[in-house]
Amino acid sequence: MPVPFNLADALDTALKSAAVTAGLEAAAFAPEVRTADARHGDFQANGVLGYAKARKLNPRAVAEKLTTALPAEVSADYDVVIAGPGFINFTLKPATLLAWLRTHDSAAHLKASAATVRQGQTWVVDYSSPNTAKQMHVGHLRSAVIGEAICRLLEFSGAKVIRDNHIGDWGTQFGKLIWAYQRHLDPVALAADPLEEFERLYKVGNAAAEADPAVLEQARQELVKLQGGDPANLAIWKEINGASLGAFQQIYDQLGITFDVTLGESFYNDQVERIYRELTETGLAEESQGALVVFHPEHARFKTQPFIMRKADGASNYATTDLATALYRTEHFHADGIVVVTDFRQADHFEQLFLAVKKWFAAKHYRLPELHHVTFGVITGEDGKALRTRDGGTIKLKELLAEAEARAFALVSERSADIPPDERQKIAAVVGVASIQYSDLSQNRSSDYVFAWDKIISLEGNTAAYLLYAGARIHSIFRKLGTTESGATAANPDPTGQAGALETPAELALARKLVKFADAIRLATDTLRPHFLSLYLYELAGEFSAFYAADKVAVGDPAIRARRLLLCGRTLLVLETGLNLLGLRTLTRM
Repeated sequence: MPVPFNLADALDTALKSAAVTAGLEAAAFAPEVRTADARHGDFQANGVLGYAKARKLNPRAVAEKLTTALPAEVSADYDVVIAGPGFINFTLKPATLLAWLRTHDSAAHLKASAATVRQGQTWVVDYSSPNTAKQMHVGHLRSAVIGEAICRLLEFSGAKVIRDNHIGDWGTQFGKLIWAYQRHLDPVALAADPLEEFERLYKVGNAAAEADPAVLEQARQELVKLQGGDPANLAIWKEINGASLGAFQQIYDQLGITFDVTLGESFYNDQVERIYRELTETGLAEESQGALVVFHPEHARFKTQPFIMRKADGASNYATTDLATALYRTEHFHADGIVVVTDFRQADHFEQLFLAVKKWFAAKHYRLPELHHVTFGVITGEDGKALRTRDGGTIKLKELLAEAEARAFALVSERSADIPPDERQKIAAVVGVASIQYSDLSQNRSSDYVFAWDKIISLEGNTAAYLLYAGARIHSIFRKLGTTESGATAANPDPTGQAGALETPAELALARKLVKFADAIRLATDTLRPHFLSLYLYELAGEFSAFYAADKVAVGDPAIRARRLLLCGRTLLVLETGLNLLGLRTLTRM
């Protein structure tokens, strides 16, 4: 019988079954299975203590009843020990570890085994979301890479994921930009670098509007014409947005991101009247100083802070389009969950938004999806201040990625000068981008983090280069040993089924780490915090390094050789699968 992918889940189910057999109040018993301290076993069930204490029972006696009633396959797969006042420790037997390694033999099988938690669900993930007419800068990095990792984790758990780039393509800046476009456009500069030219034009328009009230009024009129559907202004607006999306996609291609839909603020422009009407009809919205607002008097922080959804001049704003967006995602995509990834400075806005959505949907009897605002801290320089260029400007994301590739090329050239230059360049492209992605994803997203090149692009420590090198080293093992009579390869490391039972401490430690992959996936996905998976992969690479140093793979005994190749192959599988879930490309040579 195949060993389950998520062993903690399987133990949870077994303990609940045992609770029925043992005569416990099964509905009230929560096993609380979690990864154990390695000194005590692989998994530990802590639920007995709370259950027994609430009923004034002896927890150890309850634990004994449970362990006696456990299904036979649990005793066959684990050594089960009651510790202390009633903790139940489970240690996987070597044969069970070997069976897990044999069962989970491909990325497809790993995904099929994991894709049960959110099977049949649809999740919309809103991330990146830059403003058009501007270049993406370092501040756009975290939303893009964290959002993509969350998408991949949700998909691995069985969900259908819709990636939505909710771009800022509709707002007051377009009036000034169109005014400047009509008067100061440089066609040569536009052809060479459209976003550079649009940014220059906006600065020209903004400066002119600040200096001359007549220009400000002209810019306002250009915006009114745009919002009214003026063909000439719409043509300029479309040109600006088209060029912006093309430039954005160049960055997304480097990061391995492809959006399913790009529905910016403009998409919801004709849907705001329904929002005004429904929130007014349900009594949630009210007039206040000429504006239409929603109050949350039950909320201490927002008791007197209005959520403005229509300004006093009649204009809509972010609140309006965000309300329309939530409704559209529910009605059109039938979303079971919505995740919005932005920096922490928008926390108040989304908290008020979600409060309004919950009240509105309840009043209209609309189905309410799970709502998650995923926030993140800022990237700082080593001085603790916002990361900027030497002259104080904002670092453009394309320039950051280019510098990362150049630094990665130097690292690869120093390490592997024998690799041809063109191949080194391809390797550097992967290592450079991966280093930027991983430096972000290895951090708890709630925290700020310091950007330091010497730590980010390094073969030492918890870095992308270290993990990519670990994978490339395993590929190298199979290149050297995989042409033997056995036909062993990384994809099929034990084709003849000769692998014997795991024996050495290093073999067992590596196998025990491999079976915890499911726990890392679950934790990262449930919390929407990819750094839990990053930490697991770093620890796995370290465990493999210890195994490879302790136990020679190319030994004469076929059973030992086969099981060690099996451990190599499964480590590579889990490492590459995990890195791909984080959005990183991997390498076979480095």
